[in-house]
Amino acid sequence: MTEGVATTGRPAVGAELRRFVRFMLAELKPKGKILTPFNLITGAIMLVSAVVLTIRFTKGLGAVTNLSQDYPWGLWIGFDVVTGVAFAGGAYVLTFMVYILRMEKYHPIVRVTVLNGFLAYVFYAGALLLDLGRPWNVINPVIGNSFGVSSVLFLVAWHFLLYMLAEFVEFSPAVAEWLGWRRIRRYLGAMTLGAVIFGITLSLLHQSGLGALYLMAKAKIHPLWYSEFIPILFVVSSIFAGLSMVIFEGSITHKVFAHRASRRLHATHDDIVVGLAKICTGVMFVYLVLQLLVFVHGQRGEYLSTGWGAWYLLEIVGFVAVPAVLYAYACQVRHMTAIKVAAVLALVGIVLNRLNVSVIAFKWYAAVRYVPTWMEVVVTLGVISAELWVFRWVVNRMPVLDVIPGLSDRPDGSLEPVRSAA
Repeated sequence: MTEGVATTGRPAVGAELRRFVRFMLAELKPKGKILTPFNLITGAIMLVSAVVLTIRFTKGLGAVTNLSQDYPWGLWIGFDVVTGVAFAGGAYVLTFMVYILRMEKYHPIVRVTVLNGFLAYVFYAGALLLDLGRPWNVINPVIGNSFGVSSVLFLVAWHFLLYMLAEFVEFSPAVAEWLGWRRIRRYLGAMTLGAVIFGITLSLLHQSGLGALYLMAKAKIHPLWYSEFIPILFVVSSIFAGLSMVIFEGSITHKVFAHRASRRLHATHDDIVVGLAKICTGVMFVYLVLQLLVFVHGQRGEYLSTGWGAWYLLEIVGFVAVPAVLYAYACQVRHMTAIKVAAVLALVGIVLNRLNVSVIAFKWYAAVRYVPTWMEVVVTLGVISAELWVFRWVVNRMPVLDVIPGLSDRPDGSLEPVRSAA
């Protein structure tokens, strides 16, 4: 009997494997037009980036960057990692709101936000390999070689790795639904809440950990940006940075992938955006108060009359206070365009803050300053372009903005049959 089962089972397994291969080959085919302005521009950027990276990995960092012993960290760290991780903060904030606080209104955008966060960590953390002189040594914290357990970088490395795993688990139910693995989907759904709690903890730790890296550079960062409270400021700013990115990307995604969005998302999109804008308003005013306390505590008033003081005021007033007020006004009158403008201004403010801490105001006193080469800029744009291509591929195929017919995704990660209103 055992042999009979094995004999009849082999053809079934083979047929299923062939079906899976045909399915994957069909999914790999492009959907939509190929020769579009977006594809041509981003494709050219990625092609040039590939050439630059080939030079980088064959001839070294000095061949394509302006990095040196005095400036070992540049644009690839300051923007791709330090700024990119702040932009990905929307994932941990939104999962906390939906899975922990049970704010059901935001449930339709959970998956796309988690996908954005996961891809951001994969690509921006992957950008670390570009900046390491010996990229193969990135495995050292994982395999236990040269453990520096008291190092902030050691903690950040493990936080990154574990958080990416947590976000993959959070998103994995969508992958199982796409592949038609309903039984596996139920097991993965049951793991969602635990992954969310674990991921929120890790995210808070590494958001502050990135700020803690710069606590050791007190003598190198301009006093207007250095503070022993940098870790706290990084965590608080990651909340409104992440939600502003959700508003910005979500508004574009809602238009570009309107054919993939569920009816519930179409019906509640504006309410979701206004709700997120209200949260951003409150958090940004808290951030402003914290910045004021740090400014007074550090007795930084003497620097305001300098050029660096004007640059500091531009960041704080122009790209924190102004978007905070604009958010507040737009929420009151439900002005969607104003909310989107406020989101863009807030994101620019985060870019300025992170780059000021890590690049612009770093060694501000030096006679020769670091300025990224055009090749560094192109590679950064190439990383972003590649992320957008993967994001588009996933959204066009997996149930990210819609739901599987006949099933409803519950906030606890489980599935239940959809019941008609009748």
